[in-house]
Amino acid sequence: MTLSSIMVSVDLGAACADRAQLAAGLAATHAARLVGVVACPVPVIVPASNGIVAERLYDAEEERARERLAAAKALFEREAGSMTKRAWRSSLSTPLTYTAEQARAADLVIVGRHGPGDGDPGPMGVSPGALLMEAGRPVLVAPPGLERLVPKRVVIAWKDTREARRAVHDALPLIAGAERVCVVAAGPDAHHGGAEATAQYLSGHGLAATTHLLPNPALSVADELLRFCEREGADLLVMGAYGHSRLREWVFGGVTRDVLRTTPLCCLMSH
Repeated sequence: MTLSSIMVSVDLGAACADRAQLAAGLAATHAARLVGVVACPVPVIVPASNGIVAERLYDAEEERARERLAAAKALFEREAGSMTKRAWRSSLSTPLTYTAEQARAADLVIVGRHGPGDGDPGPMGVSPGALLMEAGRPVLVAPPGLERLVPKRVVIAWKDTREARRAVHDALPLIAGAERVCVVAAGPDAHHGGAEATAQYLSGHGLAATTHLLPNPALSVADELLRFCEREGADLLVMGAYGHSRLREWVFGGVTRDVLRTTPLCCLMSH
């Protein structure tokens, strides 16, 4: 299994340059094609009485959107550096819909964390949670300030579900060179669920995997997982994402929601 195409969501937020640089580094490591993707919506102008005025307003908004797309492309080109295997995808449309659509040609999609203190990515920002539910691809959530990812120490948040099994499988190309992998089951059912079998599965792929059970977390499960990552000096957290749609709005389980908003390290999620 290899990563042949890595896609990164580009916007004009403060964290985007670091995210693009991180994606370029991963693409270089895996000899993969780096694809930058961005979309900017053009606001709908509702004419009051003068159609000509409304048309001019729309033209002005479209021009502003094209300028944003051009600025995003310039950022991507700068951070991609000398990489020759790269491509650019942009559209005057809804960022989430367009990014999820373009994900069909990617092995991995990288998007920025949207935490309460992370700043506004602007109209081209893509919510990582919503993208997870739509893309059908593993999503790497990158917090602000990280320019590089070398997954040497990996923590896998284990739960005996389809999503967790999918995440473990999706992570294999990314963690192939890891020096240590911890399979962690946290919560009241931590003694169940095949964590040991998962560690054996990873060992069959040449990874040094161990099992860790946290049946009585002093904090929330998400906080306990992130605290474990900190103790281990982990570079990457791997986990399944759990959520469902309610009236077109994604509602996530507590662990997924909290990690999406607060993870201080890169997190690979699959749904």
